[in-house]
Parts: sequence; C-alpha cells; structure tokens
Amino acid sequence: MNKNNKIEDSLNEIFKASSYKMVDVSSKEVTHRKALAVGEIILSSEVIEMIKNKKMPKGDPLTIAEVSGINGVKKTSELIPLCHPLSLDHISIHTEIDEPKNSIIVYCLVSANSKTGVEMEALSGVNSALLAIYDLSKIVEPNLKITNTKLLFKSGGKKGLWINPDGIPKKIKKALNIKND
Repeated sequence: MNKNNKIEDSLNEIFKASSYKMVDVSSKEVTHRKALAVGEIILSSEVIEMIKNKKMPKGDPLTIAEVSGINGVKKTSELIPLCHPLSLDHISIHTEIDEPKNSIIVYCLVSANSKTGVEMEALSGVNSALLAIYDLSKIVEPNLKITNTKLLFKSGGKKGLWINPDGIPKKIKKALNIKND
C-alpha cells in the first residue's frame, strides 16, 4: 500500500460515520448519460382554453414553463443537497396540452458526459416547469393538481438503458425504437 492510499483510507474511516455524504464517483468512468422525465398538471377547462387562446393574465404558462424547467435542471445540485453539480450538455423541455384530461404534460430530457446520472436533473426540470404553470394558472383556478411525475428512461453508465417498468408513452417508445408489447 502506498502512502497516498493509506492516508485516503484513514480519512475514509474517519468520515464513515457521517450521516450524509455525496457518493464518491471518482473511480467511475465518464459515459454519455441521458434521462427523460415526465409530469402532469391537472387544470380546468377554462384555464386550458385561456392558455390555448393566449389569454392568461400573467402570460403564457407554456413558454414560462420551458424557461423555468431549464433553470430547474441547472439548479438541481443547489436544491437537492447530495446531488453532484454536473456540466450539462443538453436540456430540452416539451409541453403538450391534453384537452380530454384538462391537463398539461411536461417532458424534460437531459444529457451529459458524466460519471453520474442525470435523472434528478430531469425530474427537477419537470417539477420546476410544472410549478411555473401552477403559478401562472392559480390566479384563474386555484384548484390545481401536480401528478404523475416519474422517470421514463435513463441511459449510460454501467447499467446501460433503463426503461420505466410501469410503461412509457407510445410516442416515446416509437422515438426510442422500442417494439410494442
């Protein structure tokens, strides 16, 4: 054992009892990481119509949601204390109106060449976008519900591709070239 390893082992022993610690990723390989998360906000038919017709009092919730979602991704390590700060390569927020459910669905896709995954960043982006929609919609209808937030898939790292076992939307399956069950 060389001197540096002995010092490192001694320090690790001291800090082993700490209640909280970021995972040590120093020995992991850098791989291309990608994650897609989704979430939904249930609104009212009145709010949906106002959004579609660009009549919301505080501005367009869909546009603000995209900006807020991107900011949410970039702030993840500040909001969630044990997340590693990451150098991100790509962030994309997509919103779509589901009229039959009076809802807006938000997708967040994040990628990075990193030693650790980007799942929390994708989930943070979805939640920030949903909260922005909530903020701009509550003036018209305060009875709103944020729901169905989940990770749809992640890729990269030692485990490779993970797809949510509860299922993913058909259009995402098609984009990933996954055959229907």
